[in-house]
Amino acid sequence: MHPLVNIAVGAARRAGELIVRNLDRVGGVTASEKSRNDFVTEIDYAAEQLVIESIHKAYPDHGILAEESGRQGGDEYVWIIDPLDGTTNFLHGFPQFAVSIACQHRGRLEAAVIFDPLRSEMFTAARGAGAQLEGRRLRVSTQRTLDGALIGTGFPYRANTRWLKPYLAMLELVMGRAAGIRRPGSAALDLAYVAAGRLDGFWELGLEPWDTAAGILMITEAGGRIGTLAGAVYCDGGNIIAGGQRVYAALIESFAPLLTEELRR
Repeated sequence: MHPLVNIAVGAARRAGELIVRNLDRVGGVTASEKSRNDFVTEIDYAAEQLVIESIHKAYPDHGILAEESGRQGGDEYVWIIDPLDGTTNFLHGFPQFAVSIACQHRGRLEAAVIFDPLRSEMFTAARGAGAQLEGRRLRVSTQRTLDGALIGTGFPYRANTRWLKPYLAMLELVMGRAAGIRRPGSAALDLAYVAAGRLDGFWELGLEPWDTAAGILMITEAGGRIGTLAGAVYCDGGNIIAGGQRVYAALIESFAPLLTEELRR
């Protein structure tokens, strides 16, 4: 296993164990609202600290970009961390959340892990070495069209409600063609599912770097495509489309007439 992936796997397992231990006491977990309908818990903070400690034990000089504690350090290597992607699900005991960890070297993603602690599924990727699930090579779906496809998404909420109207137009378009649409509530796991071929495609508006960094590498290493709504290179959060080659292209083409200037960025 790639050394960076190995460290990320260990860190994700430690965080995942903490999350699962606390799932039965969610009613007693301290939670606060960072912004409208955007929650953070003491478990997010504790899991994030475990991940950072694991990384710094192996690589004390590496930088960190984490959802709760922000940017630390400025090394050529930067770890991008979402310690609990799907906090709202966790707070409701809804079993869909993950730990997401990626490592970037000079701006290029090199290693990624997305861990589902409830299913004990560890999705991994290393640049040039492919993506895997528990040692099994991942490949994106070969679905050719939106017709009959299973598509994942995330609804606009928080500050992103300004995009609700164009998003609903996109949703109506996809609903008219796809076999089904899924909104489980963890973008990191949705992207891992695209890499694994469980979803044929995915789109969401207003994501952050820690939501997507691991998934970007995972999907590209699994042979898929990932970009902005307008098909440009996707880098550091924002609006995203991902999928197998054909479904990705079909989503880009279908959404093009619906995009405002802001959504094209």
